[in-house]
Amino acid sequence: MQGNDLRKGQCIKVEGKLWQCMEANHRTPGNLRAFIQAKLRNLHDGSQKEFRFSATEKLDPVDLFERKMQYLYEDDTFLHFMDTESYEQHELNKSLAGDQINYLTENLEVSILFAEGKALTMRIPETMEFEIVEADPEIKGATATNSFKNAKTSNGVDIQVPQFIHVGDWVKINTESGKYMERVKK
Repeated sequence: MQGNDLRKGQCIKVEGKLWQCMEANHRTPGNLRAFIQAKLRNLHDGSQKEFRFSATEKLDPVDLFERKMQYLYEDDTFLHFMDTESYEQHELNKSLAGDQINYLTENLEVSILFAEGKALTMRIPETMEFEIVEADPEIKGATATNSFKNAKTSNGVDIQVPQFIHVGDWVKINTESGKYMERVKK
């Protein structure tokens, strides 16, 4: 593929490493030749770097595939998953999981992104439900819409919840932002 064909989300091999395109902007400055200014994320260590490619430069695309996996356990450096179809076990370096690691629960089904037979990153459900195990006391007279208090969920994450949430309540959390969404009946 040529530099002109690079789009957000695609994976390419540059400098012997796998990179995912976060942004790709086509530029044509004055009388100079067109180029692509791209922000890429290293799929091995998560670092980001800007690259400049000529519009006609040959890029080495990498095929990505996604599989549904079941979370099993973690050790010092890896998260361990099992393929729900073939029962093969795969591992993902903890450093590549980012903040999503806080929401992993035993047997949770996640999507794992693979390239060249190696697990690169995971995607957990966008919303999850957890029980509140600790919460600050309710402030009398506080309205539900503008007053929040500290609470801790059953997975150990600290969040801000409305005053009417108590220990034992179940809440829905947006896993991308880590914010309270609503109370859930269980």
